[in-house]
Amino acid sequence: MSVLLRCCVFLCLCGSGLGEMDTCSEVHKVFQLRQIGPNQVLPSSPRSGADLQVCTSKSSTCCTKKMEEKYQVAARRDIQNLLQTYSSRLKLLLSRYVAAFQETFEVLMRQAENHTNVVLQVSYQKIADPAAGSVRELFTDVGLFLLGSELNVDEFVQRFFDALLPLVYNHYISPGVGDTSPGYAECVRSLNRVIKPFGTVPDLFADQIATSGVSGKLLLQALHLGIEVINTTDHLQMSRECRRALLKMQYCPHCQGITHSKPCMGYCLNVMRGCLASMAEIDAHWREFVRSLEGLSARMHGAQDLEQVLLGAHTMLHDAIGHAEKNGPRLSAQVQKLCSTSIRRPAQSVSIQDANSRVSIPLKALNRRSDDSLSVMRKDFLKTLRTFSTFYGGLADQMCLQGLSSGDGLPCWNGTYIVKSYTRRVVGNGVRAQSTNPEVKVKGEDPVINQIIDKLKHINQLLQGKTIPKLGSLDQIETGSGDSEGHYSGDCDDEDGCAGSGGGEINRKVSKMSPDVTSDYKHHHYHHPPAKDSEIDGKSHSLRLTGAIWVLVLPCFHMILDL
Repeated sequence: MSVLLRCCVFLCLCGSGLGEMDTCSEVHKVFQLRQIGPNQVLPSSPRSGADLQVCTSKSSTCCTKKMEEKYQVAARRDIQNLLQTYSSRLKLLLSRYVAAFQETFEVLMRQAENHTNVVLQVSYQKIADPAAGSVRELFTDVGLFLLGSELNVDEFVQRFFDALLPLVYNHYISPGVGDTSPGYAECVRSLNRVIKPFGTVPDLFADQIATSGVSGKLLLQALHLGIEVINTTDHLQMSRECRRALLKMQYCPHCQGITHSKPCMGYCLNVMRGCLASMAEIDAHWREFVRSLEGLSARMHGAQDLEQVLLGAHTMLHDAIGHAEKNGPRLSAQVQKLCSTSIRRPAQSVSIQDANSRVSIPLKALNRRSDDSLSVMRKDFLKTLRTFSTFYGGLADQMCLQGLSSGDGLPCWNGTYIVKSYTRRVVGNGVRAQSTNPEVKVKGEDPVINQIIDKLKHINQLLQGKTIPKLGSLDQIETGSGDSEGHYSGDCDDEDGCAGSGGGEINRKVSKMSPDVTSDYKHHHYHHPPAKDSEIDGKSHSLRLTGAIWVLVLPCFHMILDL
């Protein structure tokens, strides 16, 4: 029975092309229904097709040259619409999670700032209000850094502790002496990076922000690049050979009055694999892109866990102030020696009870919904993204399977006639496989696709920790700018020594962006080792200079710090 049904369908399809050729009414109806072009280009009856370039036929035709041009535009538009429809879920996934991650970063900034202020209010109430502005500035800088600004993490963290030192010194190191003049406060502020009152906490905190922050930045940059890849392939310009092949596959049968046929599966695969040959070259790099994102996510724990670092900032602050208090006598002696020429105004009255009224109260951990955490969001995102890892490798096949071609065993269009099956060779995916494609001539790789592949290669190396980003390179990935050689080659691996290039100033900034690639970033010149007690004591005699000499030396000291 099924065989008889197929024969009937076959005869009907063939007959539709023969029986309607006297009026072309069915062709007119479909032409108008699909809004392919104006009615003026339609012939009133079948005519000779001598002027047609693609939809040639030995018999009469229902097409004019103008119709053929309109059909070619329609065929290209149909495929681009199908491409965009097919990629819309992947694009929506990336766009939604870019927005979600950015929003989560902003929420984390606010939570970390609020929790830090709570710690100051509870344990260090006297400096809570004066320090609030510096706390806000610190987490604003962290947020800008995460969202792509080229800020120096060391600098804005040290700037925060610079501002914190006079407050801590006046209230908890040397309380009771009273208010200070602006000059004295500035002198104390300038000593932060020399006498290291907060121990190694500022350096450790800066390293943790840089380490976890570069992972967060890379995650966002990678998702933005993923969207760029999709936008590029959605609007890819098709070659002349491809446009003609699409016209022949989709609308040339209409010229023969065959308006309800679909191309054979093998025929469709040859045409689509030829048209999307360059796009198929993205496949290996897109698969690696998904794997690299999974690897980055797996490394984002401990020091690379941005959420843990930010929400633990209050603990770092508590430890820093505690270290300063523990070493109060030594710090007080150093400050008095180095800032002795500044004038301090004596306090009107000091309450011993007030000076010691600070109480350290343990705080409860910040309550967060588990499904809102960055780690859970990353896992959910990657679980869905993994289903799209073969997106570009099977794109042509999926488009043919999901509606472009006829079903198995049904009569179909082979580019010339309605047949039972397609008998020509079916080629594989990719540019090299198209050398024997009988339907589409592929001249070579698409330069636009090659550019996007270079970007994927580069971001993959960054995600895998194989390459240290050059100054501004994260922005270059998104905008497409490259070095003087052209595009990113992506040929740097672990043994090439790429991580060691560049000057000292850039290396310091680079290491803060990719701390998992280099292990010596803590020892660059921005980090000053804390002064040892023995060194301070050994220099105590030389530091006992007269007030007149210090008046001359102190301005020079400030100039050196500014440098």
